[in-house]
Amino acid sequence: MSYPQIFRVRQTFAAPCIEDVWATTQTELSRLHLVDRIHPGQQVAITAGSRGIANIHLIIKAIVEHLKSLGAQPFIVPAMGSHGGATAQGQREVIESYGITEEFCGCPIRSSMETTTISHAKEGFPVHFDKFALAADHVVVVNRVKPHTGFVGDIESGLMKMMLIGLGNHAGAKIYHRAIVNYSFGQIVRSVAQEVLSRCRVVFGLAVVENAYDQTALIRAIEPQEFEDRERELLILAKQWMPRLPFMTADVLIVDEIGKNISGVGMDTNVIGRKFNDHEAMKDEWPKCRRIVVRGLTLATHGNANGIGMSEFCRTRAIEQMDRKSTRLNSLTAGHPTAAMLPIDFSTDRDCLDAALSTIGLVEPQNARLMWIHNTLDIAEVECSVAYLSEMESRQDLEIIVPARSLPLDAEGNLPDNNWAKSGISLGKFGQQS
Repeated sequence: MSYPQIFRVRQTFAAPCIEDVWATTQTELSRLHLVDRIHPGQQVAITAGSRGIANIHLIIKAIVEHLKSLGAQPFIVPAMGSHGGATAQGQREVIESYGITEEFCGCPIRSSMETTTISHAKEGFPVHFDKFALAADHVVVVNRVKPHTGFVGDIESGLMKMMLIGLGNHAGAKIYHRAIVNYSFGQIVRSVAQEVLSRCRVVFGLAVVENAYDQTALIRAIEPQEFEDRERELLILAKQWMPRLPFMTADVLIVDEIGKNISGVGMDTNVIGRKFNDHEAMKDEWPKCRRIVVRGLTLATHGNANGIGMSEFCRTRAIEQMDRKSTRLNSLTAGHPTAAMLPIDFSTDRDCLDAALSTIGLVEPQNARLMWIHNTLDIAEVECSVAYLSEMESRQDLEIIVPARSLPLDAEGNLPDNNWAKSGISLGKFGQQS
């Protein structure tokens, strides 16, 4: 089969960035005058989730040190629903893989899947809360605010969701996702959050917003009674700053890696355009990718391949890297069983491409609109087929940094895994070295 030639573009995004994450966190916490509420000797639980949030180990460490300066006794609670195989040890290993260790942060990690039913929501289902967090004198909720991969509203993924899916552990995540089938996501988030805030001694939240380059753009300490209002404002910023593919249609999208550290469903549906349908963007949803090829899993996902079912094709190694029990448990807990279904797999990238390019209609393979990304968090640089060159004329936000060339398939028929070393070369807008 004849393949399209590709060139690499560098995207320019709006990119506010915090240079000193530790100092900014300390400044934000100082605004709250916590000395008036947190007293010496009190136990304070700090949540740590399963997402790969930039600088999260530094942020957690800064919170720990601030609380210690007040004489408190902080500890860290893994809060991630059914992730980590829905085991206490598995969840501890997830946060440790992000650098959130007892040694680095300077406080204990207390991990358990046990919960206490603190009440019943107005819809009638039980509200679960992590047993260690509930036993603390105070709880600190930490999370990134960003668009959710499966729901749309003025509240999506952030502090409110962490109080449900995170601190509810597997038992809570399971019942809340079931409830969302009958009610709206927004209703369940608000309903459970109201119960948690009124009963579980949440002392403050720390919200993080990232820019399109996966860097920390904003850190905001928030009083519990302001969670909903402030999160609504931060979500608007998160949507403005999130990364996007350089072009709005693709015959084939190649994704090097998916994983829970990248997105709840392995690859962010806000980036690939499959938020409401696993295999096709809806009428008013962009981008539109006809076929997706997944090449493998991230190490940090610990075998959880949730979301692989949104791709049509994958390398066999992605399936071999999968922990099927963990993947199935996570997808069933989230009420998204198709996310764990297996795509057609082939042992080489060449075979995956041959299959994908044979299913894109009347477009000849060499003329296909093809994009190749590392993962949906890292799309500052994207490999694009020459079919996109005509669109470059009107794009001031793109520059070519590697000129058109053949797909770099090796003798075995595989693309390189180290393709994304930053080149630093500037070739200008149309590939001429500047």
